[in-house]
Amino acid sequence: MRGEHAGYACGAALGFLGDLIAADPRRGHPVAAFGRAAAAAERRLWRDHRGYGAVHTVVCAGGATAAAALVQRTVRTPAARIALTGVTVWAVLGGTSLGREARAVGEALTAGDLAAARARLPHLCGRDPQALDGPQMARAVVESVAENTSDAVVGALVWGALGGVPGLVAFRAVNTLDAMVGHKSPRHRRFGWAAARLDDVAGWPGSRLTAALTVLAGPDRRGALRAWRADGGAHPSPNAGPVEASFAGALGVRLGGTLAYGGRIEHRPVLNGAAPPPAVPDIERAVRLSRRVGALALAATVAGRLAAGALRHRRRTR
Repeated sequence: MRGEHAGYACGAALGFLGDLIAADPRRGHPVAAFGRAAAAAERRLWRDHRGYGAVHTVVCAGGATAAAALVQRTVRTPAARIALTGVTVWAVLGGTSLGREARAVGEALTAGDLAAARARLPHLCGRDPQALDGPQMARAVVESVAENTSDAVVGALVWGALGGVPGLVAFRAVNTLDAMVGHKSPRHRRFGWAAARLDDVAGWPGSRLTAALTVLAGPDRRGALRAWRADGGAHPSPNAGPVEASFAGALGVRLGGTLAYGGRIEHRPVLNGAAPPPAVPDIERAVRLSRRVGALALAATVAGRLAAGALRHRRRTR
């Protein structure tokens, strides 16, 4: 068992390094393949009904998790297990791609090319870019970097530490389904309910760890903690709220407010309201903070798994 936990630690570190070096390929990514399969299942199963959406969620997320568990059981040697963990961690993490897309929007805004920034923004988030000016796009990018630090990095590492390769795959499958069907469009308001609620549950531990690590790694620790405590619960998302609030406080910017999303206008609570709104340079600051949080999350989750393994071993030998 100690070897298994040490093997996970090595594989997780290799996968994290792989994401830093290689990021996500433009074509042939495993998550994209899962998305295509989930979309095909949706075409067959879709009804304007929560029950059918629950079946879709179970079939897609459950099927991916079961397949990952089967593959893990068939891998016997320590080296192969390390390799499997490394490849899976690389596949489910998206921190480097997140930073790349955020910086691309920031570079376009710096150059004054709003058309290019609007064209690139949908790669990062689901906002309606045509309704946004430069400062509003900067805010959208900072908010997306904050939320996706939890969704694309920390949450996956948490579930990997808890459940190994199946945990990594399960979290990414649930998170991907939420992005596909878990929103409040007319087509998915009922069908996507189960995916959205399951994502809320799966994202809870990662979002709290992200907020805590943001307090630790941010340039303004007191501001991050203060904004998290004061405003984190006001956000309509139980997981995005603590993360965005802590990022707002850490960076000394104001987030939240009115946004256009999926053809709808939403009026969200303001986070860290006494601060100024984000400017273009704050995009780079947010990306760097995200990088620090991701590295700390790797260290924390690996240490947690190793400590849990050592504790179990001690109890068994008594």
